[in-house]
Amino acid sequence: MIFAINMGNTHITIGCLDDDSIIFSERISMEKRRTALEYAVTFKTVLELYGIDPKQIEGAIISSVVPPALQAVSEAVEKVVGTRPMVVCPGLKTGLNIRMDDPKSVGSDLIVAAVSAINKYGGPLILADLGTATTLSVVDKDNCYIGGVISLGVRLSMEALASNTAQLYRVGLEKPSKAICKNTIDSMNSGILMGAACTVDGMIDRMEKELGYSAKKIATGVYADMVIPLCNHDIISDENLVMEGLRIIYHKNK
Repeated sequence: MIFAINMGNTHITIGCLDDDSIIFSERISMEKRRTALEYAVTFKTVLELYGIDPKQIEGAIISSVVPPALQAVSEAVEKVVGTRPMVVCPGLKTGLNIRMDDPKSVGSDLIVAAVSAINKYGGPLILADLGTATTLSVVDKDNCYIGGVISLGVRLSMEALASNTAQLYRVGLEKPSKAICKNTIDSMNSGILMGAACTVDGMIDRMEKELGYSAKKIATGVYADMVIPLCNHDIISDENLVMEGLRIIYHKNK
């Protein structure tokens, strides 16, 4: 059994995985000011909730896009599990051919998701990750990571509207029933969620035009289940994509 951690800007997803399945996967809030001990207490509590003895865990792996918190989380894992975690970074074996101007600049979460998607679905692929930011990554027909786009995510769009306008405020996001709305709350829900869906649809159209062929469409991330049903394209939502990718990379480097 391995302990897998995906550190995003808003949430940290933690889980335990064996060779065939994800035993559990949970999200906790990302707090950059937490100490290693505070993270360790949280990790230990979650493991206890699922009846898992840390001694059952043979190793751990971390993917992070939050460098300031990586050291504390790594130390916390070592306190709880008793072993130093593997960190997804340049030099680690992934099996992914990254054709970018600077391969080292690609976010580890994007690499992990691409490794997982290629293993599970095969290329070519367009991968949408709907988290704090909305990213779309492209894997070509030769299974090479060739690039993508980064745009404002659902949460950032909400915060931008609430923080920078005089008469708008944060609302509880709910699936909009239509594009033309008759009150402020519905209008914000439509604009943010349908707007995100239009971004995904529009970028897929442009990406496939540039590729010259169609690709499988896969989505993951905390907001995927809210946005993907609003898209016109046939997109598979896979919430376990990154966790399964961490397992693959762990075993490649064990």
